[in-house]
Amino acid sequence: MQQDPTSGIHFAIGGAIFGELKPEHIELIAQLGFHGIEPYRSLATRYVDYPAELKALLDRHEITLITCSNGGPGQSTNFIDPARRQQTIDDHVAFARDFLTVFGCRYFKINMGARPPGGTSDADIRAIADTVNEIGRQTADLGIRIAPHPHIWGPIERPEEVRRLMELTDARYVDLIIDTAQINLGGGDPRAMIATYYDRLAALHWKDTRPEYRGYTGPTPTTEQHQRQILYKDLGAGGVDFPSIWSLLQERGYQGWITLDLDPPRPQEGEGTVEEKILINRHYLLDTLRVPCL
Repeated sequence: MQQDPTSGIHFAIGGAIFGELKPEHIELIAQLGFHGIEPYRSLATRYVDYPAELKALLDRHEITLITCSNGGPGQSTNFIDPARRQQTIDDHVAFARDFLTVFGCRYFKINMGARPPGGTSDADIRAIADTVNEIGRQTADLGIRIAPHPHIWGPIERPEEVRRLMELTDARYVDLIIDTAQINLGGGDPRAMIATYYDRLAALHWKDTRPEYRGYTGPTPTTEQHQRQILYKDLGAGGVDFPSIWSLLQERGYQGWITLDLDPPRPQEGEGTVEEKILINRHYLLDTLRVPCL
């Protein structure tokens, strides 16, 4: 019997949709049939010093903590400033050692701080790469690979910046987490980027954008635009070609995690409750993409 090519793909929920992480959020994820969670350190501060407490909660519901994003109080996220670089390295290695290893995480998803005024220079990307390489070299001893996450309004948001960072980082230690909406809004092609860096994918983030952003190559939308109307949309909104991406992952035999990294719903924009929003995306996976792994 031929093996299902999607049998090793698992879907998780990103912690941003919940705000501060609470036990009832873990219960909801389990009830809706998802197998993993990817919290943000800044939204899981109650557990940062008590990882065993969170591990016990997750184990009760058979939920995997696949990684935890960096950031929040007590952790430097300046990857560029040479005066802050060592503190950033030390803080990230300590978090990997003291928190991520408790959950058996295999990669550490990192945002890379704020975008420099006036844009990111090649010197800035070199500094980021040096910092990331050193973190990755040290976390490799813990069995954890470092995984930068390009993000609009961060220092690595445009496709040429992603390409340059990947050129400068050491593939022995450094992977990549591609977010379909972040790449789309940053003027890149999510499917093409997944294909290009497939061998260095630690995992994927999925969310959509408005249909007018399909094939978009213009300037990155501003935070003010996002405040006026949410830029991140539910799967199937039309900005990202998910059927094509799903086909690519099946063709390539992808075996890993896909996180639905959704923002908190905005009821004034008709997005409903947290549960309703997750269900909309769950239905898209099951009814449109016909994923068999939920």
